[in-house]
Amino acid sequence: MFDQNQRYKLIISYDGTCYCGWQVQAQETKKSIQHLIQNALQTVLRHPLDLTGSGRTDAGVHARGQTAHFDSGVPFEPKRWLLSFNALLPPDIRILNIEPVPPLFHARYSALSKVYHYHLHLNPIADPFSRFYSYKVLGRIDLDTLKRGAALFLGTHDFSSFANRKETGPAAYDSIRTLHRLDVVEQKNGVRLEFEGNGFLYKMVRNITGTLLEVGYGRIEPEQIPQILAAKDRRQAGPAAPPQGLFLMEVIYS
Repeated sequence: MFDQNQRYKLIISYDGTCYCGWQVQAQETKKSIQHLIQNALQTVLRHPLDLTGSGRTDAGVHARGQTAHFDSGVPFEPKRWLLSFNALLPPDIRILNIEPVPPLFHARYSALSKVYHYHLHLNPIADPFSRFYSYKVLGRIDLDTLKRGAALFLGTHDFSSFANRKETGPAAYDSIRTLHRLDVVEQKNGVRLEFEGNGFLYKMVRNITGTLLEVGYGRIEPEQIPQILAAKDRRQAGPAAPPQGLFLMEVIYS
């Protein structure tokens, strides 16, 4: 029996295209990212362990800064062993950094905020090289109207209308979240929606993005957003945007 007295924090980057998401599934038709990383760590360290992520990402969603932690009683030099761990992972998953952290650190519960980016491709001609990393918007959207709608999401709200019900633990009973920032950044061929908040409900970013697209199309007026929030009814909001445009960029800790 190992004395699991050292906790390690990992920063992870992955292309989620080929996976069922971050979280291990009961019956996986595609591998989960958590499963593959956990197996690589166990193979090198030669003992079973539990890898805990800051939160799940769905099938097709990507990450540049997913965070996770695990405990091990096997002493090792994180920087030197990083190559060994990555050698056992497919090329679309990489551990960027490993470092020892205090035992009370928790990848999920110690997080102060998270940053997500969603990429919208607005050029009429689709880009074959970004099809797995952005959503090709069909039709013309009014960016000024979309920006007006985005501003109305800021602050502390009950986001029930923008959450699919798949939460467990405290999140199943508490839909209150604070959205600190929702920036609409114009870039070549489209825009990037930058979300920063103290936490996000299941599919919340994709549901807000889909609703903002409805605003940009003129199907929902920006002034309806407070009413949709107040309704606490998922059916009142727009459809979820597809997963491939979404990136978990960073998890912020104290």
